[in-house]
Amino acid sequence: MTVVLGVLALALAGCGTRGGGENAAASNANGLYKIGKPYQIGGAWYYPAVNWNYDQTGVASWYGPDFHGQYTANGERFDMNALTAAHRTLPLPSVVQVTNLANGRTVQLRINDRGPYARDRILDVSRRAAQLLGFESAGTARVRVTLLRQPTLQAQLLAQRNGGPGVEPPTQLAAAEPVTPVSAQTLTSPPASAAPSSAATPAASVAPKPRAATSRLALVTSAEAATPEPHLIKAPAAGGAKMYIQAGAFTRIENAKRLKARLVRFGTVKVDTARIGGVNVYRVRLGPIATTNEADRLLGDVIKSGVTQARLAFDR
Repeated sequence: MTVVLGVLALALAGCGTRGGGENAAASNANGLYKIGKPYQIGGAWYYPAVNWNYDQTGVASWYGPDFHGQYTANGERFDMNALTAAHRTLPLPSVVQVTNLANGRTVQLRINDRGPYARDRILDVSRRAAQLLGFESAGTARVRVTLLRQPTLQAQLLAQRNGGPGVEPPTQLAAAEPVTPVSAQTLTSPPASAAPSSAATPAASVAPKPRAATSRLALVTSAEAATPEPHLIKAPAAGGAKMYIQAGAFTRIENAKRLKARLVRFGTVKVDTARIGGVNVYRVRLGPIATTNEADRLLGDVIKSGVTQARLAFDR
């Protein structure tokens, strides 16, 4: 089974240097760790800082061919086919979970750049991330962005080992947290529409002009809280995986049964049990679903009903 992604490219405008008014780090294939000094975009001041409680909802946009191959704010080369993003204040690198509130799709992205430069947005993602989140053709989407502590600490320690001037040591790596295995499939990268530009010595960054907004999606009503499960991108697992809409996961079966009762009008609903971190979690699922188009339609209906944490799930 294949997830069909749109191929309509969004016209981008803006100049070719990014970095939020900071000097670009020395070129390094894996990037350097940095927080950075306060800087301005359009007259507004931004103050990079460590914020382990970061969890925000807002508008995300994407950037691609116009910046492909250029330096990011921490000295990497931007790859529009990688799962990366730009944020105004989180340390570089950081790892965030991004959920498109219109369709429930979720990806984990590595923050390695500064931006966005339009004041009504909170995140700029790579073209590949926009494709997986399902808003490449729309240009923008309403998203939830949550900082992931453990992956962020690991990424920062790796970046710290790269050395370089002005490297700031990250917080000590926390004790290992339980990780639940998930089923994931490697997706092939789309044909690159632009090759990386030739190497050049990065100079002081100049804040680029903001790209014009194309559309804004409405924020979906909040649903009852559920215990989140760890997951990667939502793509069918290989080997004939069954596809479901997972509406929620709870530690109390009474909550799962109440959500099931709300969703029976959409089709077959079941509550199954999974063991996560030594705790029983009761998952509410619709399906199995035969086609990707049907799954997208059903997921949209469930989210519109108020269950905004719903997402696609795959089981063998």
